[in-house]
Order: sequence, then structure tokens, then C-alpha cells
Amino acid sequence: MQETKELQNLAVNTLRFLSADGVQQANSGHPGLPMGTAPSAYAIWTRHLRHNPANPHWPNRDRFILSGGHGSMLLYSLLHLTGYDLSLEDLKQFRQWGSRTPGHPEYGLTPGVDATTGPLGQGFANGVGMAIAEAHLAAVYNRPGHTLIDHTTYGIVTDGDLMEGVASEAASLAGHLRLGKLIYLYDDNRISIEGSTELAFTEDRGQRFEAYGWQVQYVADGLDVEAIDQAIQAARQDPRPSLIVVRNIIGYGMPNRQGTAKAHGEPPGDAELNAAKDNLGWPREPRFYLPDQSLALFRQAVDRGAAWEAAWQEQFAAYRAEYPELAAELERRLAGQLPQGWADGLPEFPADAKGLATRASSGKVLNAIAERVPDLMGGSADLAPSTLTWMNSSPAFAADCHEGRNIHFGVREHGMGAIVNGLAYHGGVIPFDATFFVFSDYMRPVLRVAALSHLRRISVFTHDSIGVGEDGPTHQPVEHLAALRAIPNLLDLRPADANEVREAWIVAIESAHRPAALALTRQNLPTLDRTVLAPAAGLRRGAYVLADLGPAQGQPQIILMASGSEVSLIVAAGQRLAEQGVAVRLVSFPSWTLFAEQDAAYQEAVLPSSVAARLAVEAGVTLGWQRWVGSHGRVLGIDRYGASAPAATVFQHLGLTAENVVKIALEMMSNE
Repeated sequence: MQETKELQNLAVNTLRFLSADGVQQANSGHPGLPMGTAPSAYAIWTRHLRHNPANPHWPNRDRFILSGGHGSMLLYSLLHLTGYDLSLEDLKQFRQWGSRTPGHPEYGLTPGVDATTGPLGQGFANGVGMAIAEAHLAAVYNRPGHTLIDHTTYGIVTDGDLMEGVASEAASLAGHLRLGKLIYLYDDNRISIEGSTELAFTEDRGQRFEAYGWQVQYVADGLDVEAIDQAIQAARQDPRPSLIVVRNIIGYGMPNRQGTAKAHGEPPGDAELNAAKDNLGWPREPRFYLPDQSLALFRQAVDRGAAWEAAWQEQFAAYRAEYPELAAELERRLAGQLPQGWADGLPEFPADAKGLATRASSGKVLNAIAERVPDLMGGSADLAPSTLTWMNSSPAFAADCHEGRNIHFGVREHGMGAIVNGLAYHGGVIPFDATFFVFSDYMRPVLRVAALSHLRRISVFTHDSIGVGEDGPTHQPVEHLAALRAIPNLLDLRPADANEVREAWIVAIESAHRPAALALTRQNLPTLDRTVLAPAAGLRRGAYVLADLGPAQGQPQIILMASGSEVSLIVAAGQRLAEQGVAVRLVSFPSWTLFAEQDAAYQEAVLPSSVAARLAVEAGVTLGWQRWVGSHGRVLGIDRYGASAPAATVFQHLGLTAENVVKIALEMMSNE
């Protein structure tokens, strides 16, 4: 089909009014972005984006991120028009219960959505992760004459995205890494919810991105599809990431609202919507009008996409014939599968009273896994010597070394987390990030989105308690584990010793549909004697009976439970209680999430309801433990901040000692 200026205008207006009609029907949403950026979206989707609507998961497709996720009706309109499995009825159910067109795009819910967006700035950073994944896989698997991995990440970003610190963090790293296959069109409409961006956002954004190392271009008229197209073409030839600053008018076409804050986040109303249609020569009725010519133009994507993927499959067949082992490994990785026997022979640690920090045992396990699982890729927020997350078998990913698997994220926790989400969205890698546990506060928004999006990604949080010691309360996390446990679909793992660390890593790697977070110690912990205590594989069920000590009776008199570093504390206390004739059960409780998923019979076997005396011990806030100790149990924790002193001193002064556990346990039983 030949594209004329008239057909182009028709197609752009189709995008505008499908979006506006959806917002108006829902009586909720954001019409301003779709109506203003429709020409930019049209240019990307009809002239540059290589994708296959019949297979939204084609590995070599270009990615598209609507970082300003509030403009979601634009993306849904594009998906429907280009032939994805998203019907016109789905568009009419925008923002309704059970629909596939929620208020902001959700990865895994709507076919063709490459990233969950809405929290501003995160989508911007996700694209950086996608570009890193593409560059890495291309470097590892492409061979002369066989370019299997070769795609671009496009996005539409907004004023709000560029104001958020997470975008600045990610943009700085992207420029440093020279991620040339990252192209963002910036909706420079100069309007925010409160009014003009002059209220709070007046720096030269283009110069800022030039300083980051980006190519920056300007399109003075956001209605000029040809100028936008030419800028994208130039961006594709530049080795730097690209920002195309497109001067748009928010809510374009609405006679009383365009160019104002009123266009941003509320339905236009029937009168204003009808006036906009009159203004742009669009019929008022029917709503959700789809001109045949416009639909035919967009639907060319179906045949083009099928041809692109078919050609790629032919390329893959030729590659497989020449490089069968590489092809098999790449197919496995793209399918999200793990190598056969990958967990066999991972380090096992002998009993040792002195032991080692769980961050140290984690480093040993991580390096063993890295040699078996080439998918593993990640890094820390400038803390690898402390988090012990450097993979010795690989160099760093860099502008001149895309095959590297270690990523220097710099001191950019929020950006790091969102970039790792982007790696996970892309696929073909199992990404991880790492920092001190106290700084998980900077990452909580991205962990929440990762959990919502069912992403396979791992966070390694070290220095997990008051055991940090001399650095003091600013660096001693007390409320952080409770905060992460509150995130639905986030797998919490706080292992008690080196062997539980091994099991925690196995569970985290195998967690294909949810993120995992490991909380690890700075201080040494005893490696428990598994010849007298239960095997560490019990971690996989969240909580397990380490041992029943004391008189051989039908049931324990008291249950002591703990996670992480406090497990060795309850072991010592339990031994003292047993010496005094008390029947005591010791329970290691590394994951509330996993234990909550066990059947009632297993939970009852570990925590029999007939035993009311239960004491939980954890070097953090006590919030939430009541679920497991019951109405008659107690929690020994820290409902305050820590202090600056050697770790042992802090534990002593805050009552986290075996002696205090014994004292509290005896008091509880005397009150029974």
C-alpha cells in the first residue's frame, strides 16, 4: 500500500481518536500523551519497528517501551491496529475489571507489551537493560555471516521520566557504555500535571544528555512525520544512544485543552472530544471508528513481521548447521531453561564453629554457578568487593567488551534495579544486582514492579542487620526485611549458614516467574553441623525443623524459630535449654514466602498448633512474626534503630544473645 500524505494523516488521527475514545468511554485516563505523540508513534511503528504481531516473543524483535505508561491507550491502539491478539472489544474495556487493557501497561498481561511502565523513569531505565542484553547476546553468539541477535530498543519518554532520578542514573550509564541501539523519542510538550514545566524543570535537557554521551537531535514540529523519520534514521547510524527531542503539543486537536495541563490526566468530556474530532476532520460517530484504509496500512505489519521472522528462522537453521553447540545453548537461554545438571557439585561447607559470613559463602556459590550457567549476568552498585558478587570467570561488560557478564553499575541503586529489570524483560540472561541491604530502600520501587511483572531476577543484599556494627544505624537495616516480605510475589531468602546459602541460590536461580532477594551477613556465622542438624535443603520449603532437643517426649514444650544470623543463636540457646531438661524444637525460617506456600500438613508438622510457646528471634523489626508465633508466642527483635559499635557489642546491648533467649523461653514456659 502506497503511503500518501492523506493516508498518513488518517492513520495518525486513527491513533489519536482510538486512544481518546478509550479514555472517554472509561471516564478515566490520560488523553494528552496519545494525541500529542501519535505522529512519533506512527513513525516508529510503521517505518522502523521490526516485530511480528503473530509472535510477540520473537527473540530478535525490536523492543518498544512507552515509558510514560499513563499514555497506555496509545500502546493498546498500536497493538490492535498492527494485528496483535488485542481486540477492539479489549480497547473498549480500557481500565475495567478483568480487562487486558489496564490503566498502565503490564508485562505478561497484554500481548506485545515489552515492559510494565507507569512509575516514571523506570521504563527509561528498563530500555537500558534491554540494550545491554542485546549487545551481550550479540557479542557471545553472533558469528561472521551469522547475525542472529541484532535489534533496537525504541521508546517514547516524557518530561516526567526525565525529571526522575532513576532515568538520570540509567542515562549516565547508557552513555558511558555507548549503547547505540537505544533510541528514545522525547515528548517535549513542556506541560506537567501542575502546569508548565517552567515551574520546576528548566535545565537544557538536550545539553544534559549530550554531557551523558548521547546523540541528541531536535525535531521542531512534532506533527512532521518525515522529520521524525529522518531523525530516527540518523539515530540508527550513530554509535551512541540517541535522544530525539520532539516538540509536541499535549492533547493536540482539543480546541480548549491542547497545550494545557487539563489535557494530561482526565477524560476530555463528550463536548471537547467532539470538538477535537471536528477540528481534525474526524467523524463524531461511531466511537472507536476504524477507517478501512488506515487499518490496512497498520496491518501490513502482520505480513512484514511473518516474513522477518521466517527469514530469521532460516538464518538460525544455517547457524545451527555450522555451530550446533552454540545454537543449542542460545535456544536454551532464549527459552528460559537451565543447563542440565547445573546445580550438581555446588560447594558444600563442612561444620565450622568460626564459619564465614554468608556474603562470603554466597560469593563462592555464585562463582561456581557462573561457570555452569552462562546466562548469569549482573553486578553491584560499586560494592563488588563488599558484596562479593564479582564473577571471576568473566570480564566486565564495557563499551568495548560486550561479552563481559559483570556490570559496573556505579553508585546508582535505583537505576541498577530498573536496568536489571530490563535485562529480565529482554530474556536470554538471568540478571542479578547487589548492594547493602539498607540501600534496598532505593530499589523497592523496581522490586515491586519486578514482582508485579513476574520477572526472573535476583538481588543480593549484604550487610543485612545490626551485624554491620561500627558503621552505625544509618547502615544497619532493621525494617528492610519486613518491607520486602510485604511485597507480593517477591521471594525472601535469609539463609542461616553457608549451606543454606547454597540452597538459597538454587531456589533463586530456579525461580522462573518471580524475583528473589537474598539477605546476607557481613559478620561470620558458624557453619552448622548437619550431621546432627537437619540438611540445609529444608530451606526449599521456607522453614524446617533443625532439631528436637531435650527429653524424648511426644511434642516440644517450646519452639524457637529464627532466620539468618539468629539461627545459630537459637541453636546455642536450645542446647542450654535441653541441658536444663526442656524439650525444645529448633526451626530455621529462611523464607516466609516459601513456608506460606506449603500445605497445611507440612506447616502443622513444623509448627504444631498444640505448642503455644513459640519464640521467634530476628535482628530486625518484629512486625509480621505474629503470624507464625501465634497469640501466645513472643518475638525477640529490634523495634528501634541500631547503634555504632562492634557487632558483638550491639547484639549484646540489644538483647540478641543466647542467654536472653534462654531467659525469655523459661519465662514463657513458667507462664503456661
